[in-house]
Amino acid sequence: MSNIVCFGEVLWDVFPNNKMIGGAPLNVALRLHSFQNNVTVISSVGKDFNGNELLDTLEKEGLNTAFFQVNETFSTSEVLVNLDAKGGATYCIKYPCAWDYIALEDAMIATVSKSQAFIFGSLIARSEESYNTLLTLLKSASFKVFDVNLRPPHFKINVIEELMQQADFIKFNDEELFEICASLQFHSKDLQKNILFISKHTNTHLICVTLGKNGAIIYSDKTFSYNTGYMVTVKDTVGAGDSFLATLIHHLLLKETPQSAIDKACAVGALVASNAGANPKVTQQSIVDLMKQ
Repeated sequence: MSNIVCFGEVLWDVFPNNKMIGGAPLNVALRLHSFQNNVTVISSVGKDFNGNELLDTLEKEGLNTAFFQVNETFSTSEVLVNLDAKGGATYCIKYPCAWDYIALEDAMIATVSKSQAFIFGSLIARSEESYNTLLTLLKSASFKVFDVNLRPPHFKINVIEELMQQADFIKFNDEELFEICASLQFHSKDLQKNILFISKHTNTHLICVTLGKNGAIIYSDKTFSYNTGYMVTVKDTVGAGDSFLATLIHHLLLKETPQSAIDKACAVGALVASNAGANPKVTQQSIVDLMKQ
C-alpha cells in the first residue's frame, strides 16, 4: 500500500454526552490506516491528560505517533461540537492550542519526501509557527492534497489562495467552493464553471467537490465524473468528508479511475454519516452492500 503523511490538527471532539478523537487530518489518517496504508501523522498535543489519552488511543489503533510533539505550554485541543436536528455539525474551535505550534524537524522533511501523498488542511494555517512548518514541508512533497475546511474566523482568503496554488489536488464542499470563488471575484451559480475557474486560477488539474447527500464531483484530466450519493439515515455528519477524502485518495493512489474512486468514497462517507462520530468502523462488506443499492 501507500506511504502517506497527514499534517495538522488532532483533537477531541466534545459532544454533549461524550468525547471522541478527531481533527480532519487525523480522521483522514485513521481511515487510510484502516485500508492498510502506511500513515504518518505530524501534529502536537499538550502535556496533559487529554494528550496522553489521545496518544494511548492512537497507539492502540496501531497508528504511527512518532511525529506527535508534546507541548508543555499549550493544551491538547478540544472542539465543542453542536449537532442540529438533521445531524449537521457546527464547531467551536479553541485558540490557541498545542497543534498551533508544530515545530519543524529535519526528520519530517525526510518522511514527507518519501511519501506518495502529503495531506493537509486549511485550519492549520491559522498560526504562524505551524503554517511556516507546513510551507517548508510542502517543498518536499511529491503529491500535495489540500483539504479545504473553512472554519470562521480561522482562515484568510489570501492564505487559502496561496495553499491552493501549491496543491496538486484540492477538495472542497460546494459552499466552500462558491465562497472562495466569490472572494476571488468570480461569480457564477454553475458548479462546473466554478471548478474550472479554480483549476485555471491555481493551475490545479485535480479537484473534488462534495455535495452532501447529493454525492460529489471530481475534475480530472479535463473530465468531470459524478456520484449522486447513497441513501442513508444520517446520525451525524462529523468526519464524513474526511473519510470520503481518505477513501478517494486511497483508490486514486491505486490507479483506479476517478469514477471508481469517487463511487467508493461516497459510499464510505455515507456510512460514516450514518454512524455517530468521525471514525466508526466501516467494513468492506458494508461498502459493497451500500453500492449495490
